[in-house]
Amino acid sequence: MSGPAASFDDLRDLYQEVILDHGRKPRNHFRLEAFDASARGDNPMCGDRVELFIKMDGPRIGQASFLGRGCAISQASASLLTEAVPGLTPDEARALSARLREIAKTGARDDSTPALQRLSALSGVHEFPSRVKCATLAWHALEAALDGTKETSSE
Repeated sequence: MSGPAASFDDLRDLYQEVILDHGRKPRNHFRLEAFDASARGDNPMCGDRVELFIKMDGPRIGQASFLGRGCAISQASASLLTEAVPGLTPDEARALSARLREIAKTGARDDSTPALQRLSALSGVHEFPSRVKCATLAWHALEAALDGTKETSSE
């Protein structure tokens, strides 16, 4: 196959592989020994749970990790989050979170930065509205941790 259909199929396969890889082998899946902020996210409709830990390095996020259980999408999203936010200020992390939510809800890919390009792997969930909550749960927890709220729900 050639042309746009082939590139769309190739992209869909790549994105599916990113989600499966992070879902099966999540990165930073542990509790930080020392952290400055944390929050729990819970999706009672499907049982997804995430607890996010943030360690600051001056005015920037130095490290992020999570513990959780749930579907491959929720775990992959949390794993991708922990790779995307180190080095960002809290405001930059909130902006990235808002952009991820838009990607998940609309399917609009964003290749403007390497982080957004990787997060665009979650764009396919827009086709399944009930799965958008799975993809955004960790990001809601990130905002709760940065705001000092400690807990959030995707309901």
